Amino acid sequence: MDRRSLLKFILAGLALPASFAAQASQAVRRVSVVRSGGSTKLLLDLSGPVIANSLSLDSPPRLVLDLQQAALDTTLDGLLLDGTSIRAVRSGKTPTGDLRIVLDLAKSGIQGELRPISGNGRKLELLLPDLPVRGSVVAAATQQSPVQAKGKVNRDLLVVIDAGHGGKDPGAVGAKGEQEKIVALQIATLLAKRIDAQKGYKARLVRSGDIFIPLRKRAEVAQRLNADLLVSVHADAAPRLTASGASVFALSQNGASSSMARWMAQRENGADSVGGGLAVKLRKEDPMVAGVLLDMSMNATISTSLDLGHQVLSQLGQVSGLHQSKVEQAGFAVLKSAAIPSILVETGFISNVRDCRRLHDTRHQRKIADAIFAGVDSYFRQQPPPGSLIASQARAETA
Repeated sequence: MDRRSLLKFILAGLALPASFAAQASQAVRRVSVVRSGGSTKLLLDLSGPVIANSLSLDSPPRLVLDLQQAALDTTLDGLLLDGTSIRAVRSGKTPTGDLRIVLDLAKSGIQGELRPISGNGRKLELLLPDLPVRGSVVAAATQQSPVQAKGKVNRDLLVVIDAGHGGKDPGAVGAKGEQEKIVALQIATLLAKRIDAQKGYKARLVRSGDIFIPLRKRAEVAQRLNADLLVSVHADAAPRLTASGASVFALSQNGASSSMARWMAQRENGADSVGGGLAVKLRKEDPMVAGVLLDMSMNATISTSLDLGHQVLSQLGQVSGLHQSKVEQAGFAVLKSAAIPSILVETGFISNVRDCRRLHDTRHQRKIADAIFAGVDSYFRQQPPPGSLIASQARAETA
């Protein structure tokens, strides 16, 4: 279960009232990472005293630092994270205007100690234990691990592709018995090949064969691999046989954006019941979701998913026609990840005769895969993740 922790410090000099410190607008001028004696120190140099709060979350493991009414006046790029318990560091603004720094951690249960290290409140230290090293066995496992280190320079962007349904769950079925799970895997495989062919990108398939995987496990694959993006590929049915065209969906925390989006989410979330489990529901009583809702960084992830989804939708409109001209939102369980932008692409309706025929055409499948990648690449070229080869290329082009 997610843990609310831990520490709350008022980092102010004796002569400075706390109420004034809370209102003052300060800046983080420098962020550095130092390893020493089996621990990692994240050091923040501040322009002045701030009120700092920390929150520890699981699923995936994160440690969140909120600095009241502060701004980031430096970059988080290039931090040396290799060998530490920190996978990545990112920042954003909370709805109240506070600076939020999120540390993606290597595993759950890592406790951080937050403390001031100067009398004037201008230096803040977060102390974390390093990951244990167990000789050559661990070293060999690290070399073979599919998890990518986001602190690495010129790294490939990792896109995890989820082919909907599979195994005992056929998904939607066409008029002549066509199965969604087959079409989804064919398009997902073509998309993976297209991504792998592009320098600066790498693809991983959640399933490469006809097997059943629970919805939550699909999202966990992307989390475990520390992916930059999750794309879930589908070809669903619709209540009306005349419905046609492609759609793109992102997660919603506040209900579905349309009755169709709600209906689609209910169908997709019901896939787990085929495997003998319960249908997944986004409820505040769900411990995993409760932690996600507590973490306001989810808003930034959904915002990124929407922006990326618009790029993909624009490209799909040129090859398959659109069912909806905007990115829809609903509570899709497979998209439930606080740290990873995620979109669900309905490539067409297998219940529509014309769509079904095109979805089984290899050339059309390849066009769809190319369109999805074109949208993904367009977004990442405009918003290149720090440390990626795409970011280095973007800097070289503007130099």
